[in-house]
Amino acid sequence: MKSRIFPLIAAALLALISAGMIGAAGTGIISCKVVDSANGNLLAGVTLIIPGTSYVAVSDKAGHYQFTGIPEGTYKVQASLAGYQTQSQKVKVKANSTVKLEFKLKKPGKTILQNLGLVKDEAKFPASRASKTVCYEMAPSACDQTGGYYLPPDYNTEEYSRIYENRFLEVTQNPLSTFSIDVDPASYANVRRFLNYGQMPPKDAVRIEELINYFDYNYPLPDDGRPFSIITNAAPCPWNNGHRLVRIGIKGKEISREKLPPTNLVFLIDVSGSMQSPDKLPLLKSAFKMLVNQLRPQDRIAIAVYASSEGLVLPSTSGKDKKAILDILDKLEAGGCTAGAAGIQLAYKVAGENFIKGGNNRVILATDGDFNVGVSSTSELIRMIEQKREAGIFLSVLGFGGGNLKDSRMEQLADKGNGNYAYIDNITEAKKVLVNQMAGTLFTIAKDVKIQVEFNPAKVKAYKLIGYENRMLNKEDFNDDKKDAGELGVGHTVTALYELVPAGSMERISNVDDLKYQKIEAKPSGSFSGELMTVKLRYKDPDGQASKLISRPVRDDNDEMAKMPEDLRFASAVAEFGLLLRDSEHKGSSSYRQVLELARNSRGNDTEGYRAEFIKLVEAASQLADKQD
Repeated sequence: MKSRIFPLIAAALLALISAGMIGAAGTGIISCKVVDSANGNLLAGVTLIIPGTSYVAVSDKAGHYQFTGIPEGTYKVQASLAGYQTQSQKVKVKANSTVKLEFKLKKPGKTILQNLGLVKDEAKFPASRASKTVCYEMAPSACDQTGGYYLPPDYNTEEYSRIYENRFLEVTQNPLSTFSIDVDPASYANVRRFLNYGQMPPKDAVRIEELINYFDYNYPLPDDGRPFSIITNAAPCPWNNGHRLVRIGIKGKEISREKLPPTNLVFLIDVSGSMQSPDKLPLLKSAFKMLVNQLRPQDRIAIAVYASSEGLVLPSTSGKDKKAILDILDKLEAGGCTAGAAGIQLAYKVAGENFIKGGNNRVILATDGDFNVGVSSTSELIRMIEQKREAGIFLSVLGFGGGNLKDSRMEQLADKGNGNYAYIDNITEAKKVLVNQMAGTLFTIAKDVKIQVEFNPAKVKAYKLIGYENRMLNKEDFNDDKKDAGELGVGHTVTALYELVPAGSMERISNVDDLKYQKIEAKPSGSFSGELMTVKLRYKDPDGQASKLISRPVRDDNDEMAKMPEDLRFASAVAEFGLLLRDSEHKGSSSYRQVLELARNSRGNDTEGYRAEFIKLVEAASQLADKQD
């Protein structure tokens, strides 16, 4: 009897285990294996995508990955790896079953650069040396003769603009604070690169507002017909006892992908010699392939490249012709010097020739930031970009790699081009920027968004805006519709934090002498006496010329931090982390321990794992800081 029962039990357990492996009822598994077609070697790091879905993965060391929980149906699975041609296979998924796919990737033939004549002697840029050396681009004459010079991989010419931190300002002397919004996430990803390499980031690489705005926050959607909503809160300041924090939060409206206007994109890709390393052109190609797979038939895309000179490798093509687009990306190789300015001019020319009225017309520049052949001064480039901005063609910038990252220049170009600046340090970040947040990255719902805050001296003695140092505006700029400011994309959130010194505090703010001819006193003003401050916003519609005004007062209920929303507590943890990384003179009693406590207790619904990753970065920074002490 026992001999019959135990096999039945074992069979039942096996069925349950198998069902668990397959996933939920009505779903199946796609098991992928990727090899080199020439030698059969297993290929790791291959990007595997199911176009039209959110399924994106990377093959492991065994060249393998399993997509689980796939609903029944027919799908296309795509495999791509830098240096190989992209390959797609169709597969039919059935419930409670596993279907196996094997991709045999081939290397391309003659490269695009050779066809265009952008590299005169490709032997001077052998792929086998890419992991050992970096091409340092020289002056035009030297480059034309030799194609480039190789220097050791630790050669570093990265550039960051000096940040002079905002200071506390007395309300009686400076009642207004004015700045442009910023939704660029580049600084956070770049800081992560340094910490993951076991290094503390340069202080000027840390833009605190970009660290804060890397994360999405659960702000309410607009319900009054405006393109965005506004939320404000006041809370205790964790690192300065007795101070208060005020959060200003903005949430852009959401639009389904199907209802977004058509897109006219021009990819402008840096294929110069400095882009050879795996974290540059190979990663760039994988990133752009993910974006290509999100394109609709009504969207159009062209590809321009630049090295020793510029060239158009793909004329404007419908998003339905994905194979043609992906084939071009596969054939790109690095070599030559950097004619960046000429490349931008070509990209704008192509964008203008294919301009879509009422659509999203945009150049996406992908580079490590070096422009050293042709018109290379930042001021000349900015003037050209500002002119094209007024014509309705925007510029976004994606940064890749390290060693010669020109962070300050790339940020400036994106800001002046009414676009975003993101830094792509891994394939996960590429998915975040170009897949998960594609609408917000590419589609603008409000431009020239400016904030002006007026503080009530009866409640606030002094204030300090945390971050936004390179976004500060004069008070007169707020009502000047000719003054450029930041852009807000579909579904984007923007967060700004002010640290306040309450009225009545004995804290000494400045060393300025008292005025001789006038005396300024802080007096309550009627019904406004309970208000901390008033927040005003100006914005324009994407194709508008006249700004619209929103005004909102802010009160303080004096609640404790524990009673504050999770999002506010988490944002304050990120801000405190930035103060520590910058070793700010305003860091007060900040500590990594306190940051970790705040972040862990306000992690919330972290579906993508970004907040969990932040906690790990804080732990890494804490360990590095201990070693330096």
